[in-house]
Amino acid sequence: MRTTVGIIGAGPAGLLLARLLHNAGIDSVVLEARDRAYVERRQRAGILEQGSVDVLRAAGAGERMDREGLRHDGIELRFARRRHRVDFPALTGGRSVMVYAQTEVCKDLIALQLKEGGPLLFEAEALAVEGAEGDDPRVRFRYEGSEDVLECEYVVGCDGFWGVSRKAVPAGLSRVFERTYPFGWLGVLADVAPSHDELVYARHDRGFALLSMRSPSVSRLYLQVPEGTDAEEWADEEIWDELERRFETADGWTLARGPIASKSVTPMRSYVHEPMRHGRLFLAGDAAHIVPPTGAKGLNLAVGDVVTFARALTHRHQTGSAELLDAYSETCLRRVWQAERFSYEMTTLLHRAPDATPFDDRVQLARLERLTTSRAAEADLADGYTGFPLG
Repeated sequence: MRTTVGIIGAGPAGLLLARLLHNAGIDSVVLEARDRAYVERRQRAGILEQGSVDVLRAAGAGERMDREGLRHDGIELRFARRRHRVDFPALTGGRSVMVYAQTEVCKDLIALQLKEGGPLLFEAEALAVEGAEGDDPRVRFRYEGSEDVLECEYVVGCDGFWGVSRKAVPAGLSRVFERTYPFGWLGVLADVAPSHDELVYARHDRGFALLSMRSPSVSRLYLQVPEGTDAEEWADEEIWDELERRFETADGWTLARGPIASKSVTPMRSYVHEPMRHGRLFLAGDAAHIVPPTGAKGLNLAVGDVVTFARALTHRHQTGSAELLDAYSETCLRRVWQAERFSYEMTTLLHRAPDATPFDDRVQLARLERLTTSRAAEADLADGYTGFPLG
């Protein structure tokens, strides 16, 4: 097989890249190790920044998102039993976010790719990226019981943290920056209408809590728990009781309970691999960087990466100049580090560290007080949350 761009991974990054390239008249092949059903049901992110929403619409993948997604014009911060709403459009010149699950984004992009795009091979396991330093990189992969080779002009690794793409970057050229947090998120999907019409971020002495949603009838909720917690150690009623404690307000707000359909624990970490390019291999999404989910940045960073690559390759085809391709890593990393900063600040603002002192608690509360009394501080949060410029 031969193509212009070999894309490893059919998550939202790989699928969106294939769509952007198709619209630009550039052929690609997408290799995905899992089957279609797995890709369309794996629970991941659910918040799309304004820029990601705009990109999906422009790519022709926004029809169902606009019909079924939930536009949010703000979030609510809770601390000391108080409530404070952050109004995004008023603070950012009109920007907002969209609640639309990654599973739904993948379904939309898969349908478009199979109908209009190039080959999308499920259960095609990438084994190695070879020859990235030269002009003819290759992806060795296993498909339908035998090994094959995909010859490309470029390879884009959208295969996540555990994929093979990053391994093709020589260790001597790699720099890794990471931080592991001593807590995680116990997340549940519950068959109950959300108890609030916008996301609620709660700081509590017992730990952080988040009220989110997947649809008007399905709630997504999270509790800060110690690192290494087993989700099955928590009984359903125990989870609801703890959520109720952490969301408590002085005005008598109540949390609606319902059947919990699933529960899992997400570890919290920050990770950046530099560079994001080696020869004709380009890393995108979780293959290059991970953020704690507090700032809702993971999926949106992946969108920024593939938009940057698609623009650069289109520029190369139109002008013959490799200037934008050569700047890919530097361009992406500027946005990545701003997102890492924002995610770190949101995480340390709202989570209570296991070794927190009374001084730490008071500083944390003072930071929250500042957000609720300073338009400049509030605008900075709204600006970061609704998204940094793509590219």
